[in-house]
Amino acid sequence: MSDTDLSEQSEPYDLDAYLDRIGWKGERRACLATLRGVHLAHALSLPFENLDPVRGRAPSLAPADLMAKMVHGRRGGYCYEHGILLRLALEALGFRVVQLAARVVVGARTPESRPRTHAMLRVEVPGEPLPYLADVGFGAPGALLLPVPLVTGTEFEGAGRRHRLVRLPHDGPLELWELQAHDPRGGPGEGAWAGQYAFTQEPFAASDLEVFNWFVGTHPRSPFTRRPYLQRTTADRHLALDGARFSETRADGTVSGRTLAGEAEARRLVEEEFGIEVPEGVTLLS
Repeated sequence: MSDTDLSEQSEPYDLDAYLDRIGWKGERRACLATLRGVHLAHALSLPFENLDPVRGRAPSLAPADLMAKMVHGRRGGYCYEHGILLRLALEALGFRVVQLAARVVVGARTPESRPRTHAMLRVEVPGEPLPYLADVGFGAPGALLLPVPLVTGTEFEGAGRRHRLVRLPHDGPLELWELQAHDPRGGPGEGAWAGQYAFTQEPFAASDLEVFNWFVGTHPRSPFTRRPYLQRTTADRHLALDGARFSETRADGTVSGRTLAGEAEARRLVEEEFGIEVPEGVTLLS
């Protein structure tokens, strides 16, 4: 890992190219409509993928490399890459953005049993009384498609998905928040809500993301180094590839899936359904 001060890097970032890549044709000013529109356009345009860690390397987080890979190339990325691209765009549009980090709680005994390895954004919107949580890189069928205000006691529906924020008890000086998603298959009761990740509003720096990225992208126990994990969201469905298992989740929550027969089918699926060009040296199915 380089010891370069990431806060001093000055690689070029092209807002026009990014907005063209995600298909955003709306206004370019710091307002809630722009935040929601850019967030949704990004989520529906850029896939989630971990093909760099699968081939044994942590992806570069330098803006120029992210532009080359995800904007000008037929690739996606995972949370750090998605979050940085969105942050750079929002800052260029005039928003004040703070980097946050979270502990993924899906399948965890307690939030503290997981390290902080997920990255998302706190966005201040001119004229709005509350900051917003923005996250285009969670990589799950119930991930946010639209940003939500940082407030508890309210359910938010956006682009067909429902979320809420709750506060969890803990020993730290800062409030601990948990983002929860509603599973439409679980019915209307409380049991249909499930936590996605827990976080405080402590700001994190680019150097912190570099450490997170190095661990998640290279550690032999990281799930992202063991097998392909790809996600793509469209207006009416969510596609996922986890190893050799391909699944499709519809807007009503129904899920169908199959196990891929071999490498040729996997490469064809990744390129045609996910819109990702498989890089040289990557074997999708071992």
